[in-house]
Amino acid sequence: MVIDSCQERAERRFRLPVRRALSLGVVGLLTAAGVLSLSGPANAASTLGGAAAAKGRYFGAAVAANHLGESQYAATLDTEFNSVTPENEMKWDAVESSRDSFNFSRADQIVGHAQGKSMQIRGHTLVWHSQLPGWVGGLNATDLRSAMNNHITKVMQHYQGKIYAWDVVNEAFQDGNSGARRSSPFQDKLGNGFIEEAFRTARAADPNAKLCYNDYNTDGQNAKSNAVYNLVKDFKARGVPIDCVGFQSHFNSQSPVPGDYQQNLQRFADLGVDVQITELDIEGSGSAQADNYRRVTQACLAVSRCTGMTVWGIPDKYSWRASGTPLLFDDNYGKKPAYQAVLTALGGTGGGGDDGGGGGGRTCTATYSETQRWGDRFNGQVTVRAGSSAISGWTVTVTLRSAQSVSTTWNGSPSWDGSGKVMTMRPNGNGNLGAGATTSFGFTVMANGDWSAPAVGSCTAS
Repeated sequence: MVIDSCQERAERRFRLPVRRALSLGVVGLLTAAGVLSLSGPANAASTLGGAAAAKGRYFGAAVAANHLGESQYAATLDTEFNSVTPENEMKWDAVESSRDSFNFSRADQIVGHAQGKSMQIRGHTLVWHSQLPGWVGGLNATDLRSAMNNHITKVMQHYQGKIYAWDVVNEAFQDGNSGARRSSPFQDKLGNGFIEEAFRTARAADPNAKLCYNDYNTDGQNAKSNAVYNLVKDFKARGVPIDCVGFQSHFNSQSPVPGDYQQNLQRFADLGVDVQITELDIEGSGSAQADNYRRVTQACLAVSRCTGMTVWGIPDKYSWRASGTPLLFDDNYGKKPAYQAVLTALGGTGGGGDDGGGGGGRTCTATYSETQRWGDRFNGQVTVRAGSSAISGWTVTVTLRSAQSVSTTWNGSPSWDGSGKVMTMRPNGNGNLGAGATTSFGFTVMANGDWSAPAVGSCTAS
């Protein structure tokens, strides 16, 4: 399931400026199982992190330091997630651009924020063929081995006791049907043993951190995942320290969630390692995207050693997948149908809470009806009803069918995702509703041959 070349993915990630589990209390790590233990109030299950914690798992997001100053970004992160992964700030070129000269300032910013919100932190990544400073590739084998081990040791010791799990080696296998190792300075100069050496060095540097191998296009059983499986099986048999395997899980319509996704996670877990979904994003929109997110979430829950999930970003506009809409929040931080699907699959309730604004128990519902049809178009109306408490705002998503478009809207302020098919509607002077009160917004749909009702997502109150 090749969705992009690794280098294209790396370059795009680098170009893009790229939970507190709802007042959760003490955070602890169950060191034997590697599961985040969280306790908190009864309403914690109205957020992704809270609902995952109730299942003994974490739900995290990849975070970019330069977005933490954006209030809505930070509020969504702090409210919804209980784990973070630095997106680029811990990679080799970011922390050691010159040999043995380390700069942790950007990574420290993320770690400090996460610690302040009692979040778990995943370290990403120590040894990777991409985003390497030029000096690394120019070293001879002896110096490269020394530099690799020094890099692992210095970075891990800097964060010792703060990082739950490290992606020690990232993407060391080729795509395709061979299951061969990827060409890299480490593979080409140090040979097959460099992965084992990296893991042994990592264990010595921080004996309490979970040590993971991480890769993409290994989500189903194929030549590449078989090669990783055989590596892990060999390591476990020989006592090489490895605690977890990360499945990046980047999906789209050309590389969908494989039918044997859960079975593949389980066979790795059966080797005696934890499995983690580390970089989840699924291109698409509406109910199709939501269903794929649901399937991934259910697969993780079905595997007892799947300890958590991380989505690779928060709003679509900051995704590494340029012009895509692969995440759980739209460009304006509206909760997409995919968000609701994940929350429901995790056993969460409420479908919204307050989007970080302190909405407490405020809720609302959204009901669709077609009010008029003529010629080549029809009018749709969505009625928004407040729950048992007054609300000061609401958000509803409307997902069009592939052939449809909207020509006009009224009684609301719309915004659109990159596909032009998912409309997020917010109030236009009609946001304040008393308990049980209603308002509505409407829109005209150009049918273009498809007269099906658009899909209306859950209402989110504030």
